[in-house]
Amino acid sequence: MSDRTLFTKIIDGEIPGDFVHRDEDCVAIRDIDPQAPVHILVIPIKPLVGIQGAEARDQSLLGHLMLTARKIAETEGLHSGYRLVLNSGDEGGQAVPHLHIHILGGRQMNWPPG
Repeated sequence: MSDRTLFTKIIDGEIPGDFVHRDEDCVAIRDIDPQAPVHILVIPIKPLVGIQGAEARDQSLLGHLMLTARKIAETEGLHSGYRLVLNSGDEGGQAVPHLHIHILGGRQMNWPPG
């Protein structure tokens, strides 16, 4: 990824973010346009364009992101359930070309999502 994304700038502290988690592999921030009472983004520090850009060597990182999302959901009190969303590409609704997982909760999620 040649261009620095919005998320890279947040990770680097150039743009403020409401951080709820940070470790050596990822950060988690509250979404600035929440679609649920709890809407948090889990973002790898490694700048992957999206899941479509992930390779076999990213397997451990991808697992870490999922387990971090579960831990954050528990911390946020989402004991009745939550949704994890990972958008891929333009038609998949990916707005920022940097892989991120949405944690959505605090209300009933419907299906199909849209």
